[in-house]
Amino acid sequence: MNRIELTGAFSLATIYMLRMMGLFMVMPVIAVLSLDFADYSPLLLGLAIGGYGLTQAILQIPMGVLSDRWGRKPIIVGGLLLFALGSFVAAYADSLLFVTIGRIIQGAGAIAAAIMALAGDISREEERPKVMAIIGISIGLSFYIALFLGPVLSSSYGLSGLFLITGVAALVCIPLVIFVVPGVQSQAPKGDTLPRLGDLSTLIKHPSLSRLNISVLLLHLMISLVFVRLPSMFIELGWSLESHSKLYAMVLGGSIVGLGILMQLSKRLGQKKVLVLAIVLLLIAFVGLSNQPSSLWILIGIALIFFSGFNFLEANFPALVSSIAPAGKKGSAMGIFASCQFFGAFLGGAISGWLANWLGFDALFWLAAALCTIWLWIMSGFHGADALNRYTISVNEDEQDLAQIEQELAKLSGVRETTLVASERTIYLKVEKHSFDFLQAKQIANSN
Repeated sequence: MNRIELTGAFSLATIYMLRMMGLFMVMPVIAVLSLDFADYSPLLLGLAIGGYGLTQAILQIPMGVLSDRWGRKPIIVGGLLLFALGSFVAAYADSLLFVTIGRIIQGAGAIAAAIMALAGDISREEERPKVMAIIGISIGLSFYIALFLGPVLSSSYGLSGLFLITGVAALVCIPLVIFVVPGVQSQAPKGDTLPRLGDLSTLIKHPSLSRLNISVLLLHLMISLVFVRLPSMFIELGWSLESHSKLYAMVLGGSIVGLGILMQLSKRLGQKKVLVLAIVLLLIAFVGLSNQPSSLWILIGIALIFFSGFNFLEANFPALVSSIAPAGKKGSAMGIFASCQFFGAFLGGAISGWLANWLGFDALFWLAAALCTIWLWIMSGFHGADALNRYTISVNEDEQDLAQIEQELAKLSGVRETTLVASERTIYLKVEKHSFDFLQAKQIANSN
């Protein structure tokens, strides 16, 4: 990668990481600290945990589309300002209701699609996967770091301090966007980075993609549900909140080992079987949690089982969506997927709060176990994804017969799927890596 690509990748990854850390840092502590509010209720707690997901889900695709019309950086800066505003509303809240409102405003800063589109714009086609990978790794790291930092920072600064730190971090990101992130070098073809409204109805009905969308919704419903109750269970077993970072360090460290084992099993047994196994691990964990473990080490073991399954699913679902999405429609497929992911976080908080008000917290884990059973049935019809590569062919400006070029490319060895977007003068390909000749495809595109 050149200097522009490296600078863009790491600056955008930093912005993405700080934003996601701000969303996640309160999750391991708010169930305990929210008890101090006079208007505390399980329903408000659930909404405070998952409320950001509602606005994220609603605005994820529209913000991506607007970034194409108004520019990437203005949308990203606007989203960061909204995120900071929500953080400060929550920081100065004197009730759990206003903390919840702050979280909902935080979610309105839905800039994921704009960031990914800008990453595509500043990178060359052959280097774009590396840029996207750097940003993707930052998203995963933000979750682990947030679970560790949340209890540490809250012990010194409280819940308000966490939100203040989050708001300041969002404001610090704005100069990064304006002065450090490179300007657009070349407008990348949009199909594999941005959602397009015309693609949505078709992709929602896609059999494999719909199963993955339901799966990520359920997965994030469950992580919200877990954090409504798990921190209080640690407290009940004698561990003060400031010590929870040590527990999460043990759990996440062990779950990374579990993730490695599942990855190896996936190579031997096939991906679908291990996806099912990971869901079974979640089911086992919820049955264990529903029985109210009386030993800290048993609870840590159950949490380790849960996070091993969670990490494997979280790591594999986006890659599967990317692989299965039709050529030239990955941006739309990922937009729907992200919206389902965030809506799942909202549903998890809302349902867990409502159910805890009605039946008590113990019922949450039985509900999650029942949902895992339904989930296993849904995934029984999932057929996985072929290992295909993607290429984008830009046609010369003076070319008129785009359809003919597409037909010639479709006849090449290894080409499984083509999509022509005439307005972009671009042809998207899904191909078998070992039998496809990219140079030959470029010659066809430029010689007609």
